Amino acid sequence: MGGIGIWQLVIVLLIVFLLFGTKRLKGLGSDVGEAIQGFRKSMGGEGEATTPPAAQVQQPPLTSQPAPQPQAERQA
Repeated sequence: MGGIGIWQLVIVLLIVFLLFGTKRLKGLGSDVGEAIQGFRKSMGGEGEATTPPAAQVQQPPLTSQPAPQPQAERQA
């Protein structure tokens, strides 16, 4: 009895759209999104967009044959 049903939410959303209009709500949504991005950037330091990508380490392909040994080690 005390919970909000789906129809109450639909009515509230309809009233909000009628009061503010879709253009103003769209602008409000983009402002809120920018504020959240700014908050995340400030909490995480520099942010993901400004950090350089990690250097990739190249490893030789795995083979079933042993790696060739230098001449000095073969004679010993």
